[in-house]
Amino acid sequence: MITLKRTNSEDPDLPLLIKQLDAELAVTDGEDHAFYDQFNKLDTIKNFIILYQDRLPLGCGALKEYELGIAEVKRMFVKPESRGKGLATLILNELEIWAAELSFQKCILETGIRQLDAINLYQKNGYSIISNYGQYAGVEESLCFEKVLIPEE
Repeated sequence: MITLKRTNSEDPDLPLLIKQLDAELAVTDGEDHAFYDQFNKLDTIKNFIILYQDRLPLGCGALKEYELGIAEVKRMFVKPESRGKGLATLILNELEIWAAELSFQKCILETGIRQLDAINLYQKNGYSIISNYGQYAGVEESLCFEKVLIPEE
C-alpha cells in the first residue's frame, strides 16, 4: 500500500533518502554539485512529503517559500529501483495540493539540463519552462519551470 506523509526536515526517515539523492546528484551535477547543494540545506526547508510503500520510505519531495505566493519545489527523489511507477507524480501532486492549502499561487523549480527524467516529469505534470530565476539566472546547466496552482483573479 502506498501512503504519503506530510512532515518536516527532522523526520527520521529523511536522512537516508536525502543521502541517496545527494549521491546521485553529485554524479549528475559533476563539478557543479557544490553550487547547487548550497541551496538545498534541510534547515531552510520546512515542508516535506515522504512516500511509503508498505511502510518503506521510497521517495520524497519538499516545498520552500521562494517569495510571497510562490513555493519552490525542492528535493524531489524516488529510489532508482522504484522509478517508472508514477511515484514521483504522486509526490509532486501532493506537494501542489499542500502548496495551494498554504495559499501559494504557483510552484517554481529548478532542475539540471542533464536530468532528463526530471524534465519529463515536470512537463508531464503541467510545468512550463521559464527564465532561470534567482540564483539560477545565467546558469547554463539549469532549467527552471513553473506551474500556476491558483489563477490570479
